[in-house]
Amino acid sequence: MKLTNHYTKRLLGFGLLAVFPVLGMAQTKVFKGATIYPISGEPIENGVLIVKDGKIEAVGKVSDIQIPNGAEVHDVSGKVMMPGLVDSHSHIGNGDGGDGSSPLHPDVRVLDAVDVNSDTFKKARAGGITTVNVMPGSGHLMSGQTVYLKLRSNPKTINDMLFVKDPINEIAGGLKMANGTNALRGGNFPGTRAKSAAMVRELFVKAVEYKAKVDEAKKNKKATAPARDIKMESLVQVLEGKRIVHFHTHRHDDILTVLRLKEEFGFRVVLHHVSEGWKIADEIAKAGVPCSIITIDSPGGKMEAVDLIFETGGVLEKAGVLTGYHTDDGITDSRLFLRSAAIGVRAGMSKAKALEAVTIANAKMLDLDKRVGTLEKGKDADFLILSGDPLSVYTHVEQTWVEGTKVFDRSNPEDLKFFTGGMEVFRGEHYSHHDNEFAEID
Repeated sequence: MKLTNHYTKRLLGFGLLAVFPVLGMAQTKVFKGATIYPISGEPIENGVLIVKDGKIEAVGKVSDIQIPNGAEVHDVSGKVMMPGLVDSHSHIGNGDGGDGSSPLHPDVRVLDAVDVNSDTFKKARAGGITTVNVMPGSGHLMSGQTVYLKLRSNPKTINDMLFVKDPINEIAGGLKMANGTNALRGGNFPGTRAKSAAMVRELFVKAVEYKAKVDEAKKNKKATAPARDIKMESLVQVLEGKRIVHFHTHRHDDILTVLRLKEEFGFRVVLHHVSEGWKIADEIAKAGVPCSIITIDSPGGKMEAVDLIFETGGVLEKAGVLTGYHTDDGITDSRLFLRSAAIGVRAGMSKAKALEAVTIANAKMLDLDKRVGTLEKGKDADFLILSGDPLSVYTHVEQTWVEGTKVFDRSNPEDLKFFTGGMEVFRGEHYSHHDNEFAEID
């Protein structure tokens, strides 16, 4: 990138820039000349994006926007810019969730287990991901609370990556639930699909009763509040619509079970995977439930996903379902996230909706669409600089920016290795999130 501001060049020539920085340079950055995909509207040829204090100050055509004096100007002519990618379902960060003591762990928080120093975050930044919903594993009916993370550079603690300031008193993510074969283990776990649904309903009934007692105690000073129960507290947040349920489900009958639970207890839900969602797209649309889907381009996996097809995105789009893609990393690689949208277009999805499916659609599923997912004034300055069309196999993510700070640069050899390297780059870690196990690779 080149500094093109005349005043800046003069200061550089006199060697004074380090001593007398240009007023506002640290706050204002200008990216001009690229084709910009704002997602909120049509692509902008010869566009300009202005960033100040980590927020988008302006976006539009170069001819329509005045460049602020003293700004740091980046010439990105010939490049493509778009919002940072939002991954609605991932397992990066080496976190874990519930254990084998019970199939229902609504109190477990993956934020208590995420390693902010994990190299998997570098891999995600290399793929252009700037916001991610990190999940506990899927081997439980409720494996715990998810966490929404912003992939800021050099975090010292998990708090440095959160969207909320107070993770004790604020809701930092959703609730991960699952049905189908994952939780059918016997012992403490259910042995059938019917028993799985019954156990979930039983716990939600208790949560409804707990909530009623809490509400009554708030209204009536003579009423006795129930003893604090952190399992119930998280489920009450679900019942109140404050915490979104992210539900792992594959078969059409399992999907319909989720929709019945949603109708019975009134919670907000995002359906994840929905391998057979194309079979009941109209029913999903009627329920008004969004879907976060995955693209897998190699054979194998579980039998309940045998009917997963590339056309699901297009079928759901035509039915009017809000649809996003996710990586489920490490099922698919965060570095190849844009490819999911490209495959969706090849299989019948419109280009506009496919690009929304890795940006604003997922942001809506996480209640983060006021901050991320599009390039609009006032939103977080999370964006990508691409070498070409977002859906071309020949395109590379050249730079990833989070809140106006560059967090990945393909021209930096240290960053590049996290885009091109194999497992040996990532500290030799191997993680199977479905089993919640770690093992060092020899």
